[in-house]
Amino acid sequence: MLNAIRVFCLFIFATVFHWAFASLFARWGISANMILVFVAAFCALLKPSLAYSISFLCGLFLDFFSAKLFGNNAFTFTVCACLICNIVDRFDFDELFPQMVAVFGLSWLAGLLNTLLVAVFASSSAWPGFGSMMGGAILNAIFAPWVFWITRKIVGSSSLRRQG
Repeated sequence: MLNAIRVFCLFIFATVFHWAFASLFARWGISANMILVFVAAFCALLKPSLAYSISFLCGLFLDFFSAKLFGNNAFTFTVCACLICNIVDRFDFDELFPQMVAVFGLSWLAGLLNTLLVAVFASSSAWPGFGSMMGGAILNAIFAPWVFWITRKIVGSSSLRRQG
């Protein structure tokens, strides 16, 4: 029960930081997605079955408050979770560089996939622009080590942690 409370607290922490950073950096036209950074940390640190579930729920949570196509974030975050869960054994996510590179790549993947989904299924354009995407990806990558560290500290050595 305590482990579930820890994960729920991380989710609340992620949503607060997402809206704080999204609101703050929207003034400069930067599309920061802090929940995506937390999803990457969840996938690198938690058991895969839990990481997939949390990733889907984080995306679904964003979809409830989005004016775009419903379900695109849930699908995108699940795809990102599949990618991270499959490369976690090949990269050392205890180091800063793999964390930052993975989050930078995921930010671009999520942005492009969301844009493609909206274009195909809603017949509209949701491209935020190259500058906004690049700024958001860089910002997400800069905050990735901090997010991984806080996630590692809160999860600790619980039974939810990935083995190996």
